[in-house]
Amino acid sequence: MRHGGQILADQLKILGVRRVFSVPGESFLAALDGLYDSGIDNIVCRHEGGAAMMAEAYGKLTNTPGVAFVTRGPGATNASSGIHIARQDSTPMVMFVGQIARGHRDREAFQEVDYRAMFAPLAKWVAEVDDTERLPEYISRAFSVAMSGRPGPVVLALPEDMLSAKADVPDATLSTPVSPDLSTSAQTIMEALKAATSPMVIVGGPLWTAPASAALAAFAEAAALPVVTTFRRQDYLDNRHPNFCGDLNVGLNPTLAKRLQAADCILALGTRLGDIATQGYTLLDPAGHGKTLIHVHADPDELGRVYAPTLAVNAPAPAMIEALAQIKSGPIAADLTAAMRAEYEAWRTPKPTPGDVQLEQVIAHLSEALPEDAIVTNGAGNYAAFLHRYFCYKGVQTQLAPTSGSMGYGTPAAISAALEYPDRTVVCLAGDGCFQMTLNELSTAAQQGAKVIFIICNNGQYGTIRMHQEKTYPARVSGTALFNPDYAALARSYGGDGFTVTKTADFSAVLSKARAATSLAIIELRLDPEALSTGATLSQTRAAVAKP
Repeated sequence: MRHGGQILADQLKILGVRRVFSVPGESFLAALDGLYDSGIDNIVCRHEGGAAMMAEAYGKLTNTPGVAFVTRGPGATNASSGIHIARQDSTPMVMFVGQIARGHRDREAFQEVDYRAMFAPLAKWVAEVDDTERLPEYISRAFSVAMSGRPGPVVLALPEDMLSAKADVPDATLSTPVSPDLSTSAQTIMEALKAATSPMVIVGGPLWTAPASAALAAFAEAAALPVVTTFRRQDYLDNRHPNFCGDLNVGLNPTLAKRLQAADCILALGTRLGDIATQGYTLLDPAGHGKTLIHVHADPDELGRVYAPTLAVNAPAPAMIEALAQIKSGPIAADLTAAMRAEYEAWRTPKPTPGDVQLEQVIAHLSEALPEDAIVTNGAGNYAAFLHRYFCYKGVQTQLAPTSGSMGYGTPAAISAALEYPDRTVVCLAGDGCFQMTLNELSTAAQQGAKVIFIICNNGQYGTIRMHQEKTYPARVSGTALFNPDYAALARSYGGDGFTVTKTADFSAVLSKARAATSLAIIELRLDPEALSTGATLSQTRAAVAKP
């Protein structure tokens, strides 16, 4: 006989879980007891949002479900931000939520929430386990659902009396999916690409691997095809590869936008072709775009949901690209690829910004100085546009960022990455507004010995919102100014190293010191608020609105 918490922990071990992220609560004490001698590392976080984001980052890094434990009520609502990221980013994740005792339901008991109703729009599946004997069944199904089709988050609510009850039940196992034979589809796709005059390969989606990246490079090179990635999937192909032609992000290269509009054949691998990639569905009109659209996606429900494809292939993108790489087609669009590559290189040439610390130069130095396998994380803000534009990603799982555009993500994601890969350099780039949303997790980093370099872009404002504010209501600044602490002192208060950079020329030496640190380090960049974005200064943005 085992209590529910022990059954749960044993099931997690069978499913290969090595680490979970949690904020403890009295609602799942039995689960904590089950984890006690399970051998599963329990990373104790400072906020449920941070715990959920760390679990989501783990899912991205390992291509297996990240696991979080949070308590009922406010714990679950705090964690919902991480569930939203996992859903929009198609990241496998399972979150266990402590729940009130079964006999207290529907009385608005202390911290009672209907999790099926709450998480239904955010998660792939939400369930509450009422029977201790069914724990293995529910957990096995949760992991299967999290990984199948379009991966995503699953939420299981665990009533505390169910967890503490004992049962004699066998463990369940997870089935292994069978890879489909995609050779026929690959031949059909290749014929469509050969018939095009302006083909383009767009790569995105989850569960990308190093072999898939190598296959993509081989396929693109042999067929002489231009490859672009979707928002925050830039590491799917070495950005130095001559066939890599940029990414479809928020601050999109205007020439790439025109190329997408002009393309007559698009091979979309793994991506949903969402509003970021299509600039609010303007570059590719769902009502009619006049292109040959080949859509490859692991979830059949995504095929034809927004765009009607010419050819729909229900398959994981990594499997499809490996099948395509086996076909020797010969060059298809060599001149187009070379032209698009030249446009990408021109876009990456740093455009000077005002101030004594120029973020474009900082990012260019990071790109050159960091090891090729360094993991760079970020959240959301105008500072991230500098990273997307000027950093060269060299390998898979070196970019860790939310396609959902969630602020505060970079810090917990970096901590999760440093715990998973302690021998790799991990850098978190964050704006001052972004960093302050989850900086409490510095305590988790210090406690767990997660060696992360945090680079804080301090311009004293919510830069993205200020940019939109100036475009819409110029010179009427409201609600976007920030007060900042002494970030270098904050690092030292956690036993780390802290640095403040006020001149671009000083950054290189400071980065070397931070890399040599034995614990976490913070580098604060004092930026000029005038350096609003990669494309325009604050004054230029305001002046553009004033023009008749």
